Amino acid sequence: MTAPTAANVAQGHAHVGIQAQAIHGNAYYYQLPPDASAEEKFRYGVKYLDARMLSMAQKLIEEAVAEGYRTNEVHFHRLLALLSGRTLRQLASEDFDRLNAICQDVAEHRRHDEWSGGLRAVLRLLDCLHTGEIEQTVKEIDELAPDQRRKIVDHLGVLLEGPMVDQMWRRSVEQARVGRTANQRAERIWKFFHPRPASPRVRRVEPMSVPPGDWLRAGLGTTAFVLAAFKIAVVLVHDGGLLPILGFVGCVAGLGSFGIGGADRHFRRRRVRTKDARLLPPRQRRGEAPEGGFARKVDRQFTRYFGRYLPSGTDRSHWLKQTAGIRRHLRDELVELYREERIDAEQIAWLVRFLVSDVRQRWASDTLTAYRQELRLPTRARVLILAGLAGPFAGSFWVVPATVLAAPLAGSAWLLLAVVSAVLAIRSTFRIVAERRRVTADEAERAEQLAARQQAFDRWQRKLADKPSDAEMAAWLECDRKVLVDLAMRRYRLRPSQVIAHAFIEAPAASYKRARYPGGPWRYSRYRLLLFLLTDDGVRQVNIDLDFQASAIRTTQRLNYRFDAVAAVRIDGIAEQQQNFELTLFNGEPISVQVAESNAEGIQPDEDPSMLAALSLDASGLVHTLHVLEGIAAEGKEWVRHRRQRADERIADLTGTLRDLLD
Repeated sequence: MTAPTAANVAQGHAHVGIQAQAIHGNAYYYQLPPDASAEEKFRYGVKYLDARMLSMAQKLIEEAVAEGYRTNEVHFHRLLALLSGRTLRQLASEDFDRLNAICQDVAEHRRHDEWSGGLRAVLRLLDCLHTGEIEQTVKEIDELAPDQRRKIVDHLGVLLEGPMVDQMWRRSVEQARVGRTANQRAERIWKFFHPRPASPRVRRVEPMSVPPGDWLRAGLGTTAFVLAAFKIAVVLVHDGGLLPILGFVGCVAGLGSFGIGGADRHFRRRRVRTKDARLLPPRQRRGEAPEGGFARKVDRQFTRYFGRYLPSGTDRSHWLKQTAGIRRHLRDELVELYREERIDAEQIAWLVRFLVSDVRQRWASDTLTAYRQELRLPTRARVLILAGLAGPFAGSFWVVPATVLAAPLAGSAWLLLAVVSAVLAIRSTFRIVAERRRVTADEAERAEQLAARQQAFDRWQRKLADKPSDAEMAAWLECDRKVLVDLAMRRYRLRPSQVIAHAFIEAPAASYKRARYPGGPWRYSRYRLLLFLLTDDGVRQVNIDLDFQASAIRTTQRLNYRFDAVAAVRIDGIAEQQQNFELTLFNGEPISVQVAESNAEGIQPDEDPSMLAALSLDASGLVHTLHVLEGIAAEGKEWVRHRRQRADERIADLTGTLRDLLD
């Protein structure tokens, strides 16, 4: 046996940072209705059992039994909830009292149904400790329905002790190895940690906005031009000939033609400039957004995805330089749209990817500036502009001389007023018409963008539709833990029968994602695990990094120490806040690791923080681990001997009842 050694597990990993978190929308997965029937309580108890929250599972199932709901299925799950993950000799006195009560309940309410075989197999496993008939028991288990067989092997793989446990443990580990990859874990598990995507949004169309000066100039200019044109027309009709009158008509018609064509040209050029501005790189460097803020996270997403979605055959630096303007424009749009809505940046990552992918596609197809072609001035407008310029130019050769000759002073004044008012009216009218058309074009563009983003959102929703349930996550984690125990036993060259008990301390890793269902515990993408193997010679401790999302395992440290080397075990912190596990060895520094976080963040209005903390600790197995380690710290190796002696006495008391039930 090596000398007692210890290491501060939190060293180098003291900071626990959340990369992302999600609370899924199925609010009724764990939420028991206020007026739940006994059967409903039982069904919810089974949910908690499948999620490895054994204390809550026992509570709900026993409540259902107390209300008169007693079936073989109920008794089967009562036994699983009581015995799951433990040997018989790890049971406390109150556990044996409950086990005895269940056996008596089964004896009083015997019936035959599809769960009779499963219940009998569990009872036979309990009886195996004295009879040793493991082969016959395993045969009965193999003949059960798949779901019953899976649950027995999964929950009761370590129930027995001595040589009898080896065969059951092998079956349990084989099932765990298959279960680790079951139900397309590799393709689906990341979806559990992905937050619910935020629905698509597009900037509202800015309402039509025209400066009062433009309205004033357009109105006064038009009025003045009409008055001047009328006065000129009177002069020409009274004193002019046919050609000046025809020239006047040509001037007026030309101005109208120029107004129509020129307004179209003004709108198109103005819109092209607006769109071009989105592609231009920023003229001055923008200050960094605050670290950890929403805008900074969106910045990083655009930087990451623009760097990742590189068009084939394009130099990265050239791509990033040429798209700096549109990157800034899209980033500013999303920050403006989502910043004030308590939305995490990860919830719009799908939209960032879609927008970046759209830019890459348009770049590759050389359509990033396709709007320039779409907004080119059409031939009709060009003709109208040319005709509008030609009409006044030609007509003025007859109109101006005739007007000045007929009324030198007044005619000249009216001609000057007509020219000035026409210029003012046309320029202001161009801006008004362009603004009106801008609103119409923006609304059409907004509808098109919203439709495209909605389609992308729907595609992403369909991709996330097969997100794992909490029970699946719990099952995969339990499979990982069993494989880890088996690997540790192989590394130490231990047979299952040589391990008195095993226990885990489970904590989030240094950097992780987390997610949960309302009413359920947090599940983490990366864990730090402390595995304790109790043997007759002492404790084998293995510290493990588990990348739960990638299903990757890395052992970071191995420790061996005697039972009498354990000085103290404790949990520091309030249940609803951060808690730390600390194991102190004689002549060694404390082994410390954070096992629970503050539950203040992410709590739903109808959730109880203390209950959520209890569920999280229950799911992590910490309660059971503490019970084992505290017993060792208090009594050393004698704790193992005393527990075995007490358990043997209580098991002997059950033998008669079990024999009656199995005969």
